[in-house]
Amino acid sequence: MSKNGIKTVFLLTLLTGLFLLVGMLLGGRQGLVFAFVLALGMNFFSYWYSDKIALMMTGAREVGWEEAPELHQIVEQLAHQARIPKPRVYIIDSPAANAFATGRDPKHAAVAVTTGIMSILNRDELAGVIAHELTHVRNRDTLIQTIVATIAGAIMFLANMARWAFIFGGYSRSDDREGGANPLGALLVIIVAPIAATLVQLAISRSREYAADEGAAKLTGRPLDLASALQKLEASVAMHPMRVSPAASHLFIVQPLRGADLASLFSTHPPVAKRVARLYQIAQQMHGPSFAFS
Repeated sequence: MSKNGIKTVFLLTLLTGLFLLVGMLLGGRQGLVFAFVLALGMNFFSYWYSDKIALMMTGAREVGWEEAPELHQIVEQLAHQARIPKPRVYIIDSPAANAFATGRDPKHAAVAVTTGIMSILNRDELAGVIAHELTHVRNRDTLIQTIVATIAGAIMFLANMARWAFIFGGYSRSDDREGGANPLGALLVIIVAPIAATLVQLAISRSREYAADEGAAKLTGRPLDLASALQKLEASVAMHPMRVSPAASHLFIVQPLRGADLASLFSTHPPVAKRVARLYQIAQQMHGPSFAFS
């Protein structure tokens, strides 16, 4: 397993442990069972319907070969190289330049790009972006992100329940003595758990983005095309932030929402400058120490 893979497993385990702890602190053994059932139901729904929800939230529409022949050709060629089935192809009518992949596994995957990205990238740069998204599909990152978002969402849901319970006096010391809810634990959940869940979610998302960049570089053999595309996409987002729900922002290859510097600390994506620097390092490794950057 790669370094990023080990990190993802560790963070997923940490997030799951946090979720179980939240359930126990809020309701003792009963709370733990409730939290488990809640997560099970949410994960079941997300597993089967997350792709449809994501495509609907972003306004993506499926396109045939005759409408976007070059895009279909790139997707088909790279899917063949990645040894996965060709995903369905979607277009989002938006001047914002971006792309994402969704689907629970390679057999049920979809790739969506905006009209904006097709207008500013050349073929090689677009291939780098598609390779990045197909790497997400091959690595089942779309499923991982769905599970992560579901568990984190469940933690925040439980924290909100605890907050309202505190407001209306739903906790007392007698609950703690009887093995039920722990008032101090509930207070800890309200304050700390949502922040911790968000930070773990962001760490997993950033790790998978780095892994997808590396996978795309190996798939195309041209890491600097993806580096160039990322720089163009970052500049495009600055001019044309995408009108998309924050809940779907983690899907895209670059952060679609323009935010302040403080907000970037809680971004689902690593800084583009760091991603570009890593791609340059990969290019140097692929082409040898004598490789010169232009």
